[in-house]
Amino acid sequence: QVQLVESGGGLVQPGGSLRLSCVASGFTFSDYALNWYRQAPGKERELVANITRAGDNWMYAISVHGRFTVSRDNVKNTAYLQMRNLKPEDTAVYYCDVPRIVRGHGTQVTVSS
Repeated sequence: QVQLVESGGGLVQPGGSLRLSCVASGFTFSDYALNWYRQAPGKERELVANITRAGDNWMYAISVHGRFTVSRDNVKNTAYLQMRNLKPEDTAVYYCDVPRIVRGHGTQVTVSS
């Protein structure tokens, strides 16, 4: 079964950190680039980060640049999103996505004191 499963979300105070994981199965993970998206209630989906299939190039939304780091381990079929200095406006459901292949169900991140 082709799928992506996210984990690592939760409640964190402003300034805190979280690391999200995205585990792939059912397809050749290393053949595809991967995106991380987020969507907050009442807001449009936002592309947060992208990483190439080899993990040697990446891009970030301006809103998270310098605070988030995307990476992947193709041996473990897993991608990561390290989030630091979290802000209340980072609160959203975070999804990993392989374009035209599959999207995960998401993991909730809540930043609140």
